[in-house]
Amino acid sequence: MFFDTHAHLDLPPLRDEEEAVVRRSRDAGVSRIATVGIDPESGERAVSIAHRHTGVYAIIGLHPHDAGRLSDTLLARLEALSRCDKVMAIGETGLDFYRDLAPRDTQRAAFREQVRLARRRGLPVVIHDREAHDEVLSILAEENAAEVGGIIHCFSGDLAMARRALEMNFLVSIPGAITYKGSEKQVEAVRGLPLDRLLIETDCPFLAPVPHRGKPNEPSYVPLVAAKVAAIKGVSVEDVARTTTTNALRLFRIPVEEEVRVTYRIRDSLYLNITNRCTNACTFCPKRHDYHVKGHLLKLPGEPTAAEALAEIGDPTKFDEIVFCGFGEPLLRLDEVKEIAAELKRRGARVRVNTDGLGNLVHGRNILPELAGLVDALSVSLNAPDAQTYARICPNRYGAASFASLLDFLREAPKHVPKVSATAVALPGFDPEPVRRLAESIPGVMFRLRPFDDVG
Repeated sequence: MFFDTHAHLDLPPLRDEEEAVVRRSRDAGVSRIATVGIDPESGERAVSIAHRHTGVYAIIGLHPHDAGRLSDTLLARLEALSRCDKVMAIGETGLDFYRDLAPRDTQRAAFREQVRLARRRGLPVVIHDREAHDEVLSILAEENAAEVGGIIHCFSGDLAMARRALEMNFLVSIPGAITYKGSEKQVEAVRGLPLDRLLIETDCPFLAPVPHRGKPNEPSYVPLVAAKVAAIKGVSVEDVARTTTTNALRLFRIPVEEEVRVTYRIRDSLYLNITNRCTNACTFCPKRHDYHVKGHLLKLPGEPTAAEALAEIGDPTKFDEIVFCGFGEPLLRLDEVKEIAAELKRRGARVRVNTDGLGNLVHGRNILPELAGLVDALSVSLNAPDAQTYARICPNRYGAASFASLLDFLREAPKHVPKVSATAVALPGFDPEPVRRLAESIPGVMFRLRPFDDVG
């Protein structure tokens, strides 16, 4: 369930009770661990540990504290180790200007060499950064580390730095320190970043989370990090576990069999993914790049029947609401939406439909009376204050007619559905106020601003 992406199982006291540490992690739901070597000898131990345990992987590199050991011979040892099938990344490498245990020029040289090694081997690189944020990012850019991507381990920067790292194909890994007082910058970063770009770690045996602070850390404590991230993001611990594990598996290219989801749970809502077809080709649509949403794979091999969708839903009263959403426009399948919603209402469910609001245009009639009594809430993607802007960011084959039809849909919807909201995606540089004023000028319609890069 959980993936601790940064542990040091070969360091004391964990190495003295390896079997028990791994067993306790399994008991806590931590099914995967990346153990990190800090030099070639430590890397060899990490590889051995990885071979002894299913679900344990190795990362090998030279820690900045030991950068003075850098030599061609040492780099050759690391490169040889990196060819092991359980080595998933190169690191931890980077800069530590807090402890300064190695000369800074030596740290820089070791850092650059290991990024180059990661690129030669096609492996992600794991970054150690203490009080060297700008220079770390500069070296990553100069060495074209974006080519392989990686992890900013034990993240200690702020939201602005995190966003720069994401632009360079890096994920941000959150340690137990997020549970400490004084971690406001990191809390703000977690709040502002998409969950699909976060990882969780212990960095054990260091940095044990509250309430174990001051004691040896171990992978079984990583659920405490997940719980803190869940509280900050307003999602469930299961959402954090599933999403961060998927993020790590994909980064490390660990093959897994993923089940395509017709129904998928986020928080206490159950979402229905009944089509991947859309009327619009929105410029910001995340499925242009990826069909994953918070750890769920939504690329359908075919559209499910209403009976298949209902069978997968099971008891709908276990959820706060059932949401027609997925990665497509549900009202393109209006007949199936009505059939499924009618059965869900009969079973006592609350039903919401997320839509582009172009259903009347697509079907050539006013479909809203057909949803009366079946749908409790409509969330309509408005996204623009005028037809010109809408056509630019949400192009479709209906052209200029689409925005006028969308507004007519919003004006008509409150007559048939109890709760109607119009939404807009907070694109970079976007001013939401004109869209808000337009939405709120329509009687019975509320406005909601959606994050740009955090779907679900």
